[in-house]
Amino acid sequence: MLLNAAQHGNLTNTQALEWQELREMLASISRSRSQKGFTSSETAAFVFSFKQPLFKLLLQHLGDPVERTAEIWQATVLLDGLGLFTVDAYQKAREDVILRQQEELMELSTPVVKLWEGILALPIIGTLDSARTQVVMESLLQKIVETGSEVAIIDITGVPTVDTLTAQHLLKTVAAARLMGADCFISGIRPQIAQTIVYLGIDLTNVITKATLADAFLMALKRVGADIARTPSK
Repeated sequence: MLLNAAQHGNLTNTQALEWQELREMLASISRSRSQKGFTSSETAAFVFSFKQPLFKLLLQHLGDPVERTAEIWQATVLLDGLGLFTVDAYQKAREDVILRQQEELMELSTPVVKLWEGILALPIIGTLDSARTQVVMESLLQKIVETGSEVAIIDITGVPTVDTLTAQHLLKTVAAARLMGADCFISGIRPQIAQTIVYLGIDLTNVITKATLADAFLMALKRVGADIARTPSK
């Protein structure tokens, strides 16, 4: 591939069409090696290993010292450029893997659980940012449509802190659930979070909040018309 591309005479622009096949091969090697645990340096070293045999051939076939020096310099620049290309391809492959893993983790960390007929629960663990809010909202709304649930409980027991931005994300999710015809409760309001919400002046007066998921679940059962009674012990 290197010989075929070089025969076109364009040795300074490896982004040209004649270098496409070689670029695709190097990109494939970079992706493969990134998945197998190789470093970017080890991947680039594959390209740089061509220098020694190539320079040896040039020394054998070129007698003029000036021409020899010029050709070796041109080959050096060419292979260095291809080596840097593999580093870029390697980093992009790693970024794609990391991004995919992050998306998978977000989906796994936002499960929508059916607690009762007509009652859903969404336990949130960790920080709630804009990207995760979108995943949370989509998962919850999709489940509301699938189950026809009347009540959704968002449990934030596992959320370490609640700031203004987090509260806004929660309010958006509550509003979206209401548009789908489901009441939305927020549970897991710990004393520290309650104090923070009051201190920040966040208005949650239109949202039903409970200290624990159990309290919210009890209210949700009443909302859907379920009768709760203790069975007498024998």
